[in-house]
Amino acid sequence: MKIGIFDSGLGGLIILKAVRKLMPEYDYVYLGDTKRVPYGNKSPQAIFKLTKKAVNYLFRKENCAIVLIACNTASARALRKIQQEYLPKNFPNRKVLGVLIPAAEMACVYDSVGILATVGTVASKTFPIEIKKLNNQAKVFQNAAPRLVPLIEEGKNELALLWLLKYLKPLLQKKIRALILGCTHYPILKREIKKILPKNVKIISQEEIVPRKFKEYLARHPEITKQISKKKDLRIVITEETSNLKVLIRKWFGSAISIVLLSS
Repeated sequence: MKIGIFDSGLGGLIILKAVRKLMPEYDYVYLGDTKRVPYGNKSPQAIFKLTKKAVNYLFRKENCAIVLIACNTASARALRKIQQEYLPKNFPNRKVLGVLIPAAEMACVYDSVGILATVGTVASKTFPIEIKKLNNQAKVFQNAAPRLVPLIEEGKNELALLWLLKYLKPLLQKKIRALILGCTHYPILKREIKKILPKNVKIISQEEIVPRKFKEYLARHPEITKQISKKKDLRIVITEETSNLKVLIRKWFGSAISIVLLSS
């Protein structure tokens, strides 16, 4: 069996790269729903339907023992329902995890936190809710950045800088002490974000947090880890070919990695 990682597009590749670096011994399969990206502007019902379909594919077709949803919108809008309703009826012995909670846990130590995320993640209010569970004195400010994911998917990082200035301005006016990059696409723009933020603002980026938390979870669940094969294999599955995704795959994982196009 394998570890499955799912994202709406190429953002989850950052999580895959970081997780695989920390735990290279396992077999992985990545599913990127590049045909339907971005998820951030879709309805909660559509996000749940698409996420459930992806999870079902990774369990049934790719034989995954556990799935990590490397998409904040899907984590915010679909994860809990999948864990509470879908898994018990369909895959009671398998697990699905998200990437949102680890970032909230790191942010809760700051008194003023900014969230830059998709429309769907901001509307769910999941980040403020989870941070305030841990620190009810924290002030949490959100701003949606709907233009960033399409620009990142197209590889137009320079144009994205102009939008970053617009999206970050209201958060900086709140004198935030930490900024959560609330979409796994956004670390691709980390260099541009650092240019805009004051040096005293902590950037909380999920590829720096999630791998360690994921490893700790697996260590606590040997019943899962003993099922995962250790051949260091990697399989990348996408629903539509995109040039920038191919560039990143070659850059981060090498030219020997095959890319499988899933017709759906």
